[in-house]
Amino acid sequence: MFNKIIAAMLPYMPQNFVWIFSKRYVAGKTLEEAIKFCKDLNAQGIKITIDVLGEFIKSMDEAEQNKKEYLHVIEITEKNKIVGNYSVKPTMFGLLIDKEGCYKQIREVVAKAAEYNSFVRIDMEDTQCTDDEIELFRKLKKEFPKNVGLVVQAYLKRTLQDVTNLLDINNTEIPVNFRLCKGIYTEPKELAFKQYEEINSHYLEDLEFMFKNKIYVGIATHDKPLIDGAYKLIEKYNVPKNMYEFQMLLGVTPDLRKSITDKGHTMRVYVPFGVKWFAYCTRRLKENPKMAGMIIKAIFIKG
Repeated sequence: MFNKIIAAMLPYMPQNFVWIFSKRYVAGKTLEEAIKFCKDLNAQGIKITIDVLGEFIKSMDEAEQNKKEYLHVIEITEKNKIVGNYSVKPTMFGLLIDKEGCYKQIREVVAKAAEYNSFVRIDMEDTQCTDDEIELFRKLKKEFPKNVGLVVQAYLKRTLQDVTNLLDINNTEIPVNFRLCKGIYTEPKELAFKQYEEINSHYLEDLEFMFKNKIYVGIATHDKPLIDGAYKLIEKYNVPKNMYEFQMLLGVTPDLRKSITDKGHTMRVYVPFGVKWFAYCTRRLKENPKMAGMIIKAIFIKG
């Protein structure tokens, strides 16, 4: 209860105070700071996916500015020879305002990445966006088959069917590329599994389906039981290392991350940055109240 109260209070605390313990999970407020994090991770043999923070904009003027920022991010990232790719949230480009306008903005971002033979991941947001984001992915995949992927969320009851429906665009030469995560948005029980064991069971069910159908998978989790389950499935289906990777968030479970890379598996870290860090951090900490409580204790209690 204490942790939940602390997490609920975070949005009302001074931003400078929240930044003290949020900076572990955000690569900075500027691109220059993010590039430093990316170089450090690359030096450890870790790939990255860079994300400009922001979502649910109010106008298409904001979408235009966000697109320009992403084009700049790609140019600077590639200039610095960072080993990684990019993640975008469609609501940051106006998905809920103008679907066609959103597509045009993100298409420019994907086209810029394709110039460098790089890759853009379409993030999955809450369920009001799911159908539109799958449609957006399909449209971009048709034009840029090697340069775009999609996030899917294991806690949604629809996910296995969504993945099944997308098999028509999967092939051995250019497999579909999914990032499989648990899911973070608050959804009604009619749409999403709620219990820990239930979500984990469906995560591994989705992962096994992807391996069986030769889909490229970003195994995005910090949950050791899921990682151990993934190891077993990789062995069971003799999945080659060029058909999967593990993915984690910046600043979360670094020891577990190292244990994965020490075993020789590819690791990619999600590197968020930007001036809109506050909303991201408060949401992340509200999702994990235990983390919020631990951080508060670390600030006020020596050691």
